[in-house]
Amino acid sequence: MSPGRHERGLVRPYVVTDGRAYPSRNTFDLVTLVMAHPDRPLTGLSPEKRGVMDLCLGGALSVAEVAGYLELPVSVTKVLLGDLVDSGHISTRAPIPKAELPETQLLQEVLDGLRARL
Repeated sequence: MSPGRHERGLVRPYVVTDGRAYPSRNTFDLVTLVMAHPDRPLTGLSPEKRGVMDLCLGGALSVAEVAGYLELPVSVTKVLLGDLVDSGHISTRAPIPKAELPETQLLQEVLDGLRARL
């Protein structure tokens, strides 16, 4: 290990995911939002899964944010998230898309119509 690099634990990613390389569901993008359910018991969860729960109880986070805070590869984080969705500890949703702006012509017609009524 080079000097100055942040030393991490000795646990390999395949140990964290129980040897799995892919999540049980492939629905996670980097911007998928993750929300934890506070009513679910934390007993029996691995330290990494508890970390996900602790992070997400404060509000929705993206998959990329969860991976960054836990200092885990995104692929490992997706496997953990898949397990937590399957057990009902978290739910996910796509981010809210940006609103599409109406055409300029439509806005001009509305403005013209309003001016004609006044």
